[in-house]
Amino acid sequence: MALSSTCATGRRLCLVTPRAVRLLASPVRSFATCTAWRAADENAVKSTGTHFRANIKNHPMYEDLPKPAEVPQQADQSAAGGVKLSGAEQYEDYVMPHLVWGKDETECVVVTHHPPVDKVDKLAYYTVKCLRFGFDVLSGYKFGNLDEIKWLRRIIFLETVAGVPGMMGAMARHLQSLRRFQRDHGWIHTLLEEAENERMHLLTALELRQPGKIFRFNVLCAQFIFTNAFFIAYLCSPRFCHRFVGYLEEDAVKTYTHCLEQLDSGHLKMWARMPAPPIAIQYWRLGDKAMMRDVILAIRADEAHHRLVNHTLGSLKPDEKNPFGPGQ
Repeated sequence: MALSSTCATGRRLCLVTPRAVRLLASPVRSFATCTAWRAADENAVKSTGTHFRANIKNHPMYEDLPKPAEVPQQADQSAAGGVKLSGAEQYEDYVMPHLVWGKDETECVVVTHHPPVDKVDKLAYYTVKCLRFGFDVLSGYKFGNLDEIKWLRRIIFLETVAGVPGMMGAMARHLQSLRRFQRDHGWIHTLLEEAENERMHLLTALELRQPGKIFRFNVLCAQFIFTNAFFIAYLCSPRFCHRFVGYLEEDAVKTYTHCLEQLDSGHLKMWARMPAPPIAIQYWRLGDKAMMRDVILAIRADEAHHRLVNHTLGSLKPDEKNPFGPGQ
């Protein structure tokens, strides 16, 4: 209903319409909302002394989650890049939640195997075995002595591949959720955390060696083939893909265990006396005297956790709830 009046000519003129009322009220509501938000921000600053956007701690809506531990001080410059850490202010608050391992946890990682049960499991298992055999032959893993350069070459290439499944699985589930108008049941965040964790393994290795042009071209080709193949496979059978990654992580644990055995036996003398790269100290909250061995231990613990996560997801139906929370 609109308010109206009659002019001298007898025509009725509409003074206020419902649409006009809504248009007039909208700025008032917006102003009131902005005022409330501004007051809340000012109160937060008064109570804590720091606005949450300038604070390295979690967002207020996640106050119940564990706070990231303070980054240890690093007094000495690292041989990798000569970069000094300056404590908690260097913490990268955009990094996703991830597990930080204790010394006992990293030392007790063991090689395990999930026996294939049916045709899907066997297909995933033997696919991984075939890919590993081919890569071991081409990379020279089975021939000659493995020095630090060979290990870095292998680790860098494998981590460029290992970071793909989590991202492709998360994207496939994200698109499926949008397409089917259904919830994801918590799988996406776990897969994204896994992808970033593998990428951090790569960035840590890159602190020690930068690959050449031929190596980069090979990574580009492998990424193009594997990314598309895994995405299509995930659309067809998520269970196969998670079992595939589970077996891939089993081999990763074997690889890093072999690396630690060589390091402890004196075959990797350079790494035995090399300090941990600054990025590793930040990410895994290592001590200020952490060495390269501590980095390998942390990476192996991550791979063992990915092994558990993917074998667990591979045993669930795609619409079942993810048992792993953020950072678990």
